[in-house]
This record gives sequence, structure tokens and C-alpha cells, in this order.
Amino acid sequence: MSIGDRLLGELPVKKGLLLFVLTVLAIPSSTCAGGDNSAISPATVKQWSQKFRGWHYWPDHVIPANPKIDGFANILGTDVPTVYQLPGDKKWYMSFVGFNGQGYQSFLAESDDLLHWKPRGLALGFGKKGEFDYGGRVIGAFLYESYDLQAPRVLKKWQGKYWSLYGAYPHQGGYELPPGSEGLASSEDGLSWQRAKDTPILAVTDPDCRDWEKHCIYQPWLVEHDGTFYNFYNAANAKGREQSGLATSKDLRTWTRFAENPILKLRPGGYDSVFSSDPKVFRDGDHWTMFYFGLGHGAAHIMVAFSRDLVHWTADPEPLYKAGGNPSGIDKEHAHKMSIAYNPANETYYLFYNAVPGTSGHRATGGRGIGLITSKPLPGSVSLKNNSK
Repeated sequence: MSIGDRLLGELPVKKGLLLFVLTVLAIPSSTCAGGDNSAISPATVKQWSQKFRGWHYWPDHVIPANPKIDGFANILGTDVPTVYQLPGDKKWYMSFVGFNGQGYQSFLAESDDLLHWKPRGLALGFGKKGEFDYGGRVIGAFLYESYDLQAPRVLKKWQGKYWSLYGAYPHQGGYELPPGSEGLASSEDGLSWQRAKDTPILAVTDPDCRDWEKHCIYQPWLVEHDGTFYNFYNAANAKGREQSGLATSKDLRTWTRFAENPILKLRPGGYDSVFSSDPKVFRDGDHWTMFYFGLGHGAAHIMVAFSRDLVHWTADPEPLYKAGGNPSGIDKEHAHKMSIAYNPANETYYLFYNAVPGTSGHRATGGRGIGLITSKPLPGSVSLKNNSK
């Protein structure tokens, strides 16, 4: 499809009217009325974006395409990094996907400095045959104590457990085979995870699932705000075009889609003309910041959008970091699926992302691994100038 295709996912008024009323009622009035919900000006978008530009690339994957994990020698690529900490534990942990040719499984790595990572093992593997998550389970939409950009990424216990939403796929034998859905997982220790609901929390068969997301639902991102849970997620229509939407919940188990979905639409001719996907949302002062990836101009790029109310979003048309920005070549094909953490010890942001070099012989994964961009040059590293504007 051409990058000039029309925007996808416009709501039919007749079908959306009742759902719109119900969804508005489900979203706290303090969120909808707590600030100016109008579009954020281009000048403000540029100003808010600037702090994330001009950072420094680490030249190598911090987790390679084939990490050394006992009992899992056949991993072909790693993907979807998400960093977190546990209460009272100084270590950082990272969940990430390992693809073995059959499907996704979620693994953990640990680090003392956010740079050197040691794989620990499996966190959440394949579901049972015939179930909605048999083809893979991707944790990473964790419930945090705080979503402030500079807050520690500490997991929060709710009802006595830690929680994560996860991406789920029903079939093995390929990469993200549709129709994907989303599930709910819990953990007693934050390291070993189990399915917490036997049916999906979002699926293409749901009565309120619309055309823009009917083909496949992908990865969630969880935010808790003012007593409501928000699930930001990406999904594809029948033409394979991905956009991002929103659902809300009071109990993590039952979710209501926002009637104005998708909240992050495609822009014809832009760097997000084919995908606007994998949203990651944080609070930054008086506004919300969403990191996401756009697919357009032949590659995937790390992008950013902003909101005052968690519902209405204005995206910067220029990527923060384009594919091919790392001179080492590890993100030559794609740069996407990010996770960010702040280290107060050196006052540095660590932005982890999926860096895909497009290595020949890795048809399914392109040799993808976990890359790193930091707000300050790391001691002992080569500071590499990036290509963002």
C-alpha cells in the first residue's frame, strides 16, 4: 500500500454513538475536564520534544539477538524491552521477548548499572495448545508505583500481587501470527509470571471491536491514574495498517474501548503513514508524553506525542530517532519498541529500543536485539552523534 493512503479507523456515527456515551462515563471526569483538551500547538510540541533529542547511541546491542539463556539455545531475535525494579531491590530488571521460530516467549535480564545485562531465564512462556496465548505471551505492560518520567520504575502491588497486561498470539509457527489479543498476568515476586485470567481482556471477537483493529491486536501499555486503569495498545486492520487505541478498566479484567479510537492515527506521507504503534505513556510535569514507533518512509522510527488529558494526543511529525541513526549499523533497518528509565546516580535517561540491523540469514527477525540511547554519554563509551533533528 502507498504511504499516501487515507487515515484509517474513522468511527461510523451510528455504531459509535452509544459506545461513546458509555466510554465517556467510564473515563474519570477529572481526566477529561482537568485541563485544556484542545490540540497542542506545533511550537509547544517542538519545545516538549527537544529534551529527548540529541542523545547518545551505545554502539552494540545490550541484549543480542541470540542471548545465552540456559535451556533456550535456539533464540533468533530479541524484542520488546521493558525495564522495571522491585520494592527494596536496587537491581534493574528487563523483560524482553525471545523468538525461536515458533513464537514469542517472555524472558528476564538483570543489571546493576542499566548497561550490562545478564539474562536470568523464562518469565512467561507459551500457553497451552488451543488457547488464545499458545503462540506466545509478551509481558511488559506493568503496573508501576509511579508513571512520572523520572520516577523509579518500581512495580506496584495491587490486591497482593504484581500485574502486567500482555500481548498474546494463538498460533505457533511464525512471528506475531494473527489474530492477536491481550491477556492479564500476575506475579508473587515480580520475576515469575502466570496467566491471571483464562480469557483475553481484549480480542478481535469483542462486540465493541471495530474495523481498525479487527485483524490483529498487539501490545498493551498500562497506566493507572485517578483510580482508573488505562490500556494503550496498537492493532491492525485487514490491510495491515496499525494504529493505537485506548481502553479503560476499574479492575484490570473488564475493559471498555474508547469510542473515539484510534487515538493515534496514521498521517499520510509521514513517518507514521503505515504504523503508529506500541505506545508507552509517562507523566512529564504538566502533561503526558507518549513514546511510540511510526512506520513510514520505508522503516520504523522512534516518535513522540503529547497530551494534557490522556485521551487527546498531538504527535511530533519528526522522529526522535530514525532507523539507521546508530553509526554501528545495529538499527539500520528499524528503530522501535522503546522503554525508558532514569538513573538518579548519574542523572541519565536510558532509552532501550528494538534495534534491527536487517542481517541476512535472519529472515524472520533481521538480527534484532535490544539497543540503547542515553541522554548523556556513558563513561568508557564512544559518544555517537545521532541523526535526529
